[in-house]
Amino acid sequence: MTSQCNAFPHRRYNPLRGDWVLVSPHRTQRPWQGETGKTETAAPVHYDPKCYLCPGNERAGGHRNPQYASVFAFDNDYAALLPDAPAPAGTGSPLLRAEQERGRCRVLCFHPDHSLTLARMTVPEIETVVEAWTAQYVELSAQPFTQHVQIFENRGAMMGASNPHPHCQIWATEHVPDEPAAERVNLKLWRETHGRGLLADYVALEVQQEERIVCQNGEFLAVVPYWAVWPFETLVLARQPLRELPEFSAVQRRALADILSQLTIRYDNLFETSFPYTMGFHQGPGLEQHFHAHFYPPLLRSATVKKFMVGFEMLGMPQRDILPEDAAARLREVSATHHLGSRA
Repeated sequence: MTSQCNAFPHRRYNPLRGDWVLVSPHRTQRPWQGETGKTETAAPVHYDPKCYLCPGNERAGGHRNPQYASVFAFDNDYAALLPDAPAPAGTGSPLLRAEQERGRCRVLCFHPDHSLTLARMTVPEIETVVEAWTAQYVELSAQPFTQHVQIFENRGAMMGASNPHPHCQIWATEHVPDEPAAERVNLKLWRETHGRGLLADYVALEVQQEERIVCQNGEFLAVVPYWAVWPFETLVLARQPLRELPEFSAVQRRALADILSQLTIRYDNLFETSFPYTMGFHQGPGLEQHFHAHFYPPLLRSATVKKFMVGFEMLGMPQRDILPEDAAARLREVSATHHLGSRA
């Protein structure tokens, strides 16, 4: 049961990043006269002749997609990283630092059907995507310069997705980016201090308290973390201390597909819309690592009202109105069957 003190402003510590979020639950009733967006709807067609990602179509860079029938991966035609990028020239000042950053950027199409999202795909179809993520992770990790492989999906125009076709991006970088680097510092510190894994301890705590669990299966659980910043932010956690995708058994790959299906269906059902989000996996070979996925959806009150990170959030610290416990309850209570019906 949520304690009475949670009805008042307080701040919560994020042990993964070592920072804080301001929680202001009394603000949930404030009137809204700000911006409202358009409702996200599923793409109405199964094949779009103008889509750069549909099977057989020519991409913007001039390459033509094969007539793929399942997943399809290719090097991004407009990659943010290049494997042969040279080192920048020195500036002569410690205040003006730049470093070489080699890398590769891949696009992975989840399905040939233009109209689908993870929430509308079957578990076996998502399992095929998990297997493709694993293969790409192994291949890109083997590049001589790679220190980190980031798998991520921007779902929906509200999150900047330039194409509605179901797909994600996979970037291999020469340095560990800031977000996973901050996590690694705190994961290592926890293990050195407590002799156990931070996220393994957190899994045990969430299973014991149950209050923030959205959905679960035998291998994974999805929770609204105690320190969540975004209104309906979730954290998908492996029950076992798995470090990275190549360690997964066939059972665990299917369980990951299942939990992603459960969670994204609940997202869509919450406001009966194609729910926008940014999602990504954090994983790695270190002893302190524990495989997990972050989901950061922007929606706040409805399908058209989103949370903005401005003002105090940009200049001070993140702030949220909805209690994480309440957000988890709302997601948990919606149907596990998609509001548009099942494809299975």
